[in-house]
Amino acid sequence: MKRTSFGTARCPVARSLDEIGDWWTLLIVRDALRGSTRFSDFETGLGLAKNILSARLRKMVADGILQTRPSPDRADRHEYHLTEKGRGLHMVLVALRQWSEANLFTQGEPITRMRDKRTGAPPRRLVLHAADNTPLAPEDITFRMEKFAADPHG
Repeated sequence: MKRTSFGTARCPVARSLDEIGDWWTLLIVRDALRGSTRFSDFETGLGLAKNILSARLRKMVADGILQTRPSPDRADRHEYHLTEKGRGLHMVLVALRQWSEANLFTQGEPITRMRDKRTGAPPRRLVLHAADNTPLAPEDITFRMEKFAADPHG
């Protein structure tokens, strides 16, 4: 089956899924956020076949999610590091994690939890806020077609 490309879609969700929509990409980003940098780290952590991992890492470098750097240990090897674009996926992973915690685990089941390194406390749940800091629910949002301009608020 040929994969449909959403690379030119007008919907930002569809366009982002075109680049990061397979689970391996997000799991590689997850592991990179936890400190993995070497091919062997990703291979061991994910249990992914070398050819699939190699292709996925190449695509992520081409897409600007990862960059390669020479390994400090061996000049003939390189490491993978997240770019700012790749680090921006941190919030996406936190949102997925929090959704999963609320919907896919049962009482007493083992789970890996996020903790603040300084305090040991879990982070607050993500909440979408209006410009005036009022929480927004799905029914409070509308969509309209506009010309793209970079968000002045970041």
